[in-house]
Amino acid sequence: MLHFDLHYLCMVEMKSSVRKIELLAPARDANVAIEAIKHGADAVYMGASKFGARSAAGNEIADIARVVEFAHQFEAKVYVTVNTILYDNELASVQKLIWQLYDIGVDALIVQDMGILRLHLPPIALHASTQCDLRTTDKAKFLEAMGFVQLVLARELTAEEISAIANETSVPLEAFVHGALCVSYSGRCQVSQVFKHRSANRGECAQMCRLAYDLTDENGKVIVRDKHLLSLRDFNQSSNLERLIASGVSSLKIEGRLKDASYVKNVVAYYRQRIDSVLARHSEWERASCGVSSYTFTPAPAKSFNRGFTHYFFDERRPQNGTQMASARTPKSQGEYIGRVQHASGTVLTIDTAVTLANGDGISYFDDKGEYAGFRVNRSDGNRIFLSKPEPLKVGTELYRTFNKNFTDKLETNSANRQILIDMELKSLPHKLVLEVSDERGNMVVHGIDAPQVDDARTDQTKRQVAELSKLGNTIYRVKAAEVLGSKFVPASLLSRLRRETIELLDTAQRARHERPLRGTEQTAAHCFCQRLGYADNVANRLAKQVYELHGAIVAEPAIETWQDSEKKPGLTVMHTRYCLRRELGACLMDKNGKKLPAKLFLRNGNVTLAVVCDCARCEMKLQTV
Repeated sequence: MLHFDLHYLCMVEMKSSVRKIELLAPARDANVAIEAIKHGADAVYMGASKFGARSAAGNEIADIARVVEFAHQFEAKVYVTVNTILYDNELASVQKLIWQLYDIGVDALIVQDMGILRLHLPPIALHASTQCDLRTTDKAKFLEAMGFVQLVLARELTAEEISAIANETSVPLEAFVHGALCVSYSGRCQVSQVFKHRSANRGECAQMCRLAYDLTDENGKVIVRDKHLLSLRDFNQSSNLERLIASGVSSLKIEGRLKDASYVKNVVAYYRQRIDSVLARHSEWERASCGVSSYTFTPAPAKSFNRGFTHYFFDERRPQNGTQMASARTPKSQGEYIGRVQHASGTVLTIDTAVTLANGDGISYFDDKGEYAGFRVNRSDGNRIFLSKPEPLKVGTELYRTFNKNFTDKLETNSANRQILIDMELKSLPHKLVLEVSDERGNMVVHGIDAPQVDDARTDQTKRQVAELSKLGNTIYRVKAAEVLGSKFVPASLLSRLRRETIELLDTAQRARHERPLRGTEQTAAHCFCQRLGYADNVANRLAKQVYELHGAIVAEPAIETWQDSEKKPGLTVMHTRYCLRRELGACLMDKNGKKLPAKLFLRNGNVTLAVVCDCARCEMKLQTV
């Protein structure tokens, strides 16, 4: 028998064999993280104050704790990046940081450095970072054997390669679906370190891949002048989500820990809707968190920062010549194509467009010299726009909107609301009024308060009681269905008190229910994915070296970040990539019909010169110092 002078809490176990699918969103700070969750993310990843691969996106412990508290209401998770390579003198600080993150309830750490495995750690889950350069089944099996419970795949993988890894592993696989692309295999780019003393593996990438280069022959003759030949378009896998999940991916990740809130809101909401449409067709897959998000805007990634989009290598390991993976004209935002110039006269433009433009919109174009330029709309009237000063535009010039004033204004407001659906049942017992509430998270609360015997009502009370119980104010809840005592009169004050206390207990039940994943067990008999590790494997401390040696590898060279400048010799590979300049320019050596380029090619920017070395057998490219 239940004694309603107290209350009854029940956490219903939702046993299921279906695979949980996670939408994982970036966050540069706590406010962005909370907005990502409100707009539909199942999990967020963010940096702590140090040791994250985006040094400009660090957060204090108290701010991360605020995100954890908010996320766990929806069964959403919070992952923190501790994914730089580490030096010996940093290990103690990393250990302290990890314990702090565990104590505030963080669900998992995203890690690159194997030295972390030898620290005194709490039982917190570890995810293998994209910096681990996970491209093969051997590395995936090794990382799983090290106790990692989620593996972040390289962006370069095809659907078939992902399936092969999924078939050989049992832990969830995570794959990027949207955002900026590193031209190099992640973790295998030392260009910034060698030339600018800023390590990409330490969170300080100088983004030298976004610079303009001349492509020359060995004599310095320019073949392509002043183009951003290494600057890739942005990743967009929104049309391939079903195939990705079917290939074995469980976590769909958006890049962008340096992006602002408007970008994250828009992209997260877009992928939330796309993923939900996929899940609706597959009973074997389900969403990884709870709650329903509603929006005040229509999501559209093209309206946020983008360099144009690419599927990269998802469809084909060896794409055809002239693939156009790069955004060679500019590394800046291309934006949304809006149309062509029909007529230009002074400060007045007439545009062939179906798009409605607004005062304050930002417009970009490429001039006669191919230079990127832009302007703000001073005033608009249909397909005519008025500028503050003349622009050198010719008829036929393509225009792109890089700043959508009306769209951005919507995103800068409270643009989404996420709510947990609940069912209520009101009951009357002798001298007790009881409310039973259950939610989609699997929680059930039964709470009773002292009340006089309720009397029969002269009129039906259903509508009034439902309305009173539905007054959930600023809570995260929304009533889906309610059974009430329509034939009985219950004072509004009692209903209000009962509703308030029961909802508080429901929150308590959720906090008690949330369980964090645990770290896996390291298998001491596991063999390393490679017998001989070089500088590109990023071993920078004694503990990481111990881990690899225990599992059968020789660390022949430490991470390049530990080298003296005198050790950096010509012929050093500083970038390793599946992207190939020859193929991008339509000059693949394996295509007999391709363009002919000199045997030796070089990229030059100021005092930076890189030799282009193509490995046609593996369909890869390396850039080396000269």
